[in-house]
Amino acid sequence: MTTVSATGSPWLADTTRTAPPASGALTCDVLVIGAGITGVTTALLLARAGLDVVICEAATAVSGTSGLNTAKVSALQGTIYTTLTRRHGADTAAAYAAANLAGVATVAELAEQFAPDAGLSRRTAATVAGSVDDVSSIEQELKAARAAGLRVTRADSVDAPLPCYGAVVLEDQLTLHPVRYVRGLLRAAQDAGARLFEDSRVTGLRGGDPYRARTEHAEITARHVVVAAHYPMFDRGLYFARMEAKRSYCVAGPLAGEAGQTLAITAGSPTRSWALLDGIAVLGGEGHAAGDRGVGPDRFEALEDDLRAWTDVREVPYRWSAQDPVAADHLPMIGPYVPGSNSLWVATAYGKWGLSNGTVAAGILTDLVMGRQSPYGETFRPTRFNVKSVHSLARLQAKVGADIVGDRLRPGEASSPDAVEPGTAAVVRSGHKQVGVYRDEAGAAHCVSLRCTHLGCLVRFNAAETSWDCPCHGSRFDVDGNVLEGPAVHPLAPESL
Repeated sequence: MTTVSATGSPWLADTTRTAPPASGALTCDVLVIGAGITGVTTALLLARAGLDVVICEAATAVSGTSGLNTAKVSALQGTIYTTLTRRHGADTAAAYAAANLAGVATVAELAEQFAPDAGLSRRTAATVAGSVDDVSSIEQELKAARAAGLRVTRADSVDAPLPCYGAVVLEDQLTLHPVRYVRGLLRAAQDAGARLFEDSRVTGLRGGDPYRARTEHAEITARHVVVAAHYPMFDRGLYFARMEAKRSYCVAGPLAGEAGQTLAITAGSPTRSWALLDGIAVLGGEGHAAGDRGVGPDRFEALEDDLRAWTDVREVPYRWSAQDPVAADHLPMIGPYVPGSNSLWVATAYGKWGLSNGTVAAGILTDLVMGRQSPYGETFRPTRFNVKSVHSLARLQAKVGADIVGDRLRPGEASSPDAVEPGTAAVVRSGHKQVGVYRDEAGAAHCVSLRCTHLGCLVRFNAAETSWDCPCHGSRFDVDGNVLEGPAVHPLAPESL
């Protein structure tokens, strides 16, 4: 029985459906798949440029990862510049820095123009050494970030309630209410002529000149297709083999008094990420690979313990998690979906920094659709190859192979559905099949096939969020098998025992 579980993000408290599902035959210049930060910003820019844009969202606009973040918009991102410099060299790190600085500036400009209710605030951002052992990491990041062109400085302390043994600091970064921000952009996009359809999951794509996309009730013909669904759902391009899905957790609550205004993240492990917006303190961390075994409420409990120890938070009513694809070479993938494409585009692998990188992606995608050269297009080109990433790719695929084989050999965890206690889940073997059984608090059993509908890996139960998660490529499903997170687009099959 879990005592602490996900309750939701404060940013999503007022999210409601406002648009109908797509139906019938539709045509447009550009189909944008996904109504989050990237999709909506891209749709706004293209619609204001005079193109006919359709946005298809599988659920509700801005209800996914865009509403499940820490509300930070920053070009200083942990120790990313140390990583990029080692893997790609100083020029690539500098291009990444310039792109993200441009992304921060664009968010500020768009928020002031289209989302005055988003509470835009300029803040200092910091990467801190949370222990003595992490001091060398921030020294390296200071050097790498300066070489990349960021105006960072060294500080002995920061205005944030995290343990700090020194920090790298960057001024003039941002925080804002992410859902109000993106919804403001969405209203502006619709005012410019973009059409939004919710409850319209795209399940198929064919053709190419033009493309024809399929939803449950519609076929949409488009000259260009932008896949901005967080994780590419079409297997062309083999994105699932080049990224690892990472989950991380957040807790939040109102403070009784004052607290630090700096947007801070620790350089070492365990990661702790701090933000404060509208009197709500947010603490994040406890990350792991999607589908890891034994994930439970202790993730939230550890964060809540720290938040209570470091602040005078009155209560902690908000608990949520987010999933982020991380590329093997740690760079976002933005551009042609497959080599040679000039009409099918993708943006993914933001590595947990979606507000800035998603905005960067929208600018690049807009340039590409309009036939213009993008100043950052080559840096983030999805078809790039880096020799230093071969080891990471091999490691990812070895893990996938081990998960596929190992999970099929595992014994059942319960003899029958009747043996599963309320509020828990277990694997029940039925002949050659393995069935996932979750018994809800009312006593009803929910039985689904464990076979992920993406590529057939077996899903595992996530007790922290009451979901079935795929360890291979990050697809997630609720207890009735409905898709929560791609790349899967079809639900788990129901089972009867």
